[in-house]
Amino acid sequence: TGAKLTASILRELKRRNGRYGMVTMCVGGGMGAAGIFELIN
Repeated sequence: TGAKLTASILRELKRRNGRYGMVTMCVGGGMGAAGIFELIN
């Protein structure tokens, strides 16, 4: 789900000391969504 993907990318950004991460999701029916996250310390 979107919530799980968001939590996972934020955890990985902290673990890798990253700044930006992207999550992509397939929504069925040919639609999709993407989100760009920035880790702010």
